[in-house]
Amino acid sequence: MAGYIPNTKEQQQEMLSAVGMSCFAELFADIPESVRLKRQLNLPSAMSEAEVMGHLRKLAAKNANTEDYTCFLGAGAYDHYIPSVIRHLISRQEFATAYTPYQPEISQGTLQAIFEYQTLICELTGMDVANASMYDGASALAEAAGIACGVKKRNKILMPQSINPMSREIVSTYARFKGNEVVNFGYANGQADLDELERLITEEAAAVLIESPNFFGSIEDIAKAAQIAHAKGALLIVSCDPISLALLKSPGELGADIAVGEGQSLGNPLNFGGPYLGFFAVKEPFMRKMPGRIVGKTLDKNGKTGFVLTLQAREQHIRREKATSNICSNEALNALAATIYLSLLGKQGLREVALQCTRKAHYAYDLLTQSGVFEPAFSAPFFQEFTVHYKGDLAKLNTAFLEDKIIGGLDAGSLDPAFKGHWIVAVTEKRKRSEIEHFVQKAVSISE
Repeated sequence: MAGYIPNTKEQQQEMLSAVGMSCFAELFADIPESVRLKRQLNLPSAMSEAEVMGHLRKLAAKNANTEDYTCFLGAGAYDHYIPSVIRHLISRQEFATAYTPYQPEISQGTLQAIFEYQTLICELTGMDVANASMYDGASALAEAAGIACGVKKRNKILMPQSINPMSREIVSTYARFKGNEVVNFGYANGQADLDELERLITEEAAAVLIESPNFFGSIEDIAKAAQIAHAKGALLIVSCDPISLALLKSPGELGADIAVGEGQSLGNPLNFGGPYLGFFAVKEPFMRKMPGRIVGKTLDKNGKTGFVLTLQAREQHIRREKATSNICSNEALNALAATIYLSLLGKQGLREVALQCTRKAHYAYDLLTQSGVFEPAFSAPFFQEFTVHYKGDLAKLNTAFLEDKIIGGLDAGSLDPAFKGHWIVAVTEKRKRSEIEHFVQKAVSISE
């Protein structure tokens, strides 16, 4: 205690006297001697601020980062360009808090920012209502599946293997503790096997989950999945990449009931895996079942525009056993970054980013598959990520890339043995032609 709080000895003694003690040891009198540490902690000696900064730089240099390395790794987190104004604006002190804006009279700025975010997400997804404060795309998918089970009063969730294995694991964990059953089905040509889905689905199904673009990068047939789900009275839940929606039809247009996804691509750094934000949007009949925060626009008694939290009972936040979800913390700062990103780019800018992603990804795919070293794993259409098959050692390949300051694609077999030999490569708008060509040349030379 004394080593971390800069109080003088006199101040320490004054505090001890106030609680009727003469020394720090008396504070621990109730702890048995048998469990007390009888030696000093094995800690290094203190350093000056300059020494600490130097030490931290050395530690940071051990990490492969996207400032110094060329990144072709995706699988749910993507290296997109982030305009510098985003960090400047989200660093303003009135935004830099994670606290939920319960008191609208002092939170109008934060509430309006969330409202604008919700509006943008609705426009992207083709849904009626969106929320804020989902932790990430994977937990948003799991929450959506739980909502479907509650709405439909059924307990079966159908989920294909084409969904990211990490997301599948989270959905299964949520389902197990809520008493719901996950029915897994396969994939064909890199897409959910909708023929198998049609054979498996029954009137006991609450929801069908689809990810598009999926784990392999392939674009799914959402309209057909919606038709199959709705024929049995189930909801269709789609997890999607928000940038892909600048080119593809929205989930809402294609028949989805709930659209979720990972919003990291929208102006948020990779951050070593977090914090991220999940977006969550629904058709109007399901809006009162949504977790997280929902901000509404209204008028005050003087006729002035105001913003408030709405459509949720207080037990969402304090009486957790009655809540539709146990999400309590607020991801508004990440949502603000997404809002600024989408506002800066606009429709045309977002479309340009999406076009560059898909054109560069297809260029890389063509070079790799024409090299004779990599084979197409699937022929399904893809957006910015694709899967190729490699007969060699993918771990060795990726290690060799790191030595050349390149972060290679994902060895899918490291997440699921069924995907052994599958290499998932992501190419965003940041990648230059020279980087892509060097990446392919390096891959071929390593393999020779």
